[in-house]
Amino acid sequence: MSGGHGPTWGMARSSEGNGNGEQEIVYDWNMLDVSANPLTTHPVEFFDETLRDGIQSPSVVDPTIEAKLELIHLMDSLGIHVADVALPAAGKRAQDDCEAVCQEIVSAKLSIRPAAAARTVVSDIEPIAAISQRVGIPIEVYAFIGSSPIRQLAEDWDLDRILKNTADSIDFAVKEGLPITYVTEDTTRSQPSTLDKLFRTAIGHGAHALCLSDTVGHATPDGVRRLIHWTKDLIRGMGEKVRIDWHGHNDRGLGVVNAIFAAEFGADRVHGTGLGVGERVGNAAIDQVLLNFKLLGAIDNDLTNLLLYCQAVSRACAVPIPYNYPLAGTDAFRTATGVHAAAIIKAEAKGDAWLADRIYSAVPATEFGKEQEIEIGHYSGLSNVRYWLEKRRLSTDEALVKTIFDKAKSGSRVLTEDEVMAIVRKHS
Repeated sequence: MSGGHGPTWGMARSSEGNGNGEQEIVYDWNMLDVSANPLTTHPVEFFDETLRDGIQSPSVVDPTIEAKLELIHLMDSLGIHVADVALPAAGKRAQDDCEAVCQEIVSAKLSIRPAAAARTVVSDIEPIAAISQRVGIPIEVYAFIGSSPIRQLAEDWDLDRILKNTADSIDFAVKEGLPITYVTEDTTRSQPSTLDKLFRTAIGHGAHALCLSDTVGHATPDGVRRLIHWTKDLIRGMGEKVRIDWHGHNDRGLGVVNAIFAAEFGADRVHGTGLGVGERVGNAAIDQVLLNFKLLGAIDNDLTNLLLYCQAVSRACAVPIPYNYPLAGTDAFRTATGVHAAAIIKAEAKGDAWLADRIYSAVPATEFGKEQEIEIGHYSGLSNVRYWLEKRRLSTDEALVKTIFDKAKSGSRVLTEDEVMAIVRKHS
């Protein structure tokens, strides 16, 4: 991230702070003179692809319409600006769901705005225009076409054909009064000379935004920077004001990182999906993007529903949340290690909830609807056992504590609640 003259100290409310009750206890290398050099100097929008690109994963279930309506409300509560609600050309179900979600946005007076995907083919955009007319709100068209030489080779496309499809589809959307974003698939492996012609054509025919797509998760942060700066220079040279979107996949494990850097490098809208669902290894996880923007001080969105959102995506798409997934995973704030647990317990004993929530966590659990959890296992200390019992208002008789401790030390894993309670009952 861009920085200024040096790291800043994080401020904590502490019982052992200075006279005002404040104590500087976190030296934060991430926050380099934020007042002079914020993450972004321009507003950044968030675009949720869960209901379109996300459900293209072969391992994901296309949610019921009831689940989609629940998700659109949760997206809205998180301050997500736009949601891609369907690829209507995929068939009647996609069209019906698209219309139902858009109607819910209107009826519930949600702030989130709808978008829909289409190939750069007029017949793909026609159902979007029809739904928009029936519902009475504009639906942003995301019209995509492959732009990389490897894609052109596989499809037997030439540049003239791509340019014609681009012009015809954008002309139709503009005539129908629909905002349209031009999406070049595989932008991160496309030649500058090709992108120059495509972008100029798209802008010239009325596209109000360009979406730079890392379709196969090829880009590194350096590649993101070069591509966005090159695109900004082209737009500036044309004397136009055109939004830049960043759409990234996670094949190299860089989806979230690239989304954050894309915003810093000048992207106006970043894309992602809930839990990172999507084809192959998935897209940038929008929940993690939001989490990091919040912790970096780049947004002040109320994210108290972020955990509910992750859980709703998991249910709707029939995708289990990995135990070690950030925030939503069962182990995200769970420890059985004696040293770690002891530090948390000592912080709580000071009456300092802020400290307890951060001593072994970069993400404050209580700010996102969770809490620190201390378990009992083969790496635990006696304090783990006492804390576990106290939390459940059970006896901390030393004989009981030692019996549970010995049981844990004789094993090779964390004890389950049932196992500990069986010892408690036997002891009683």
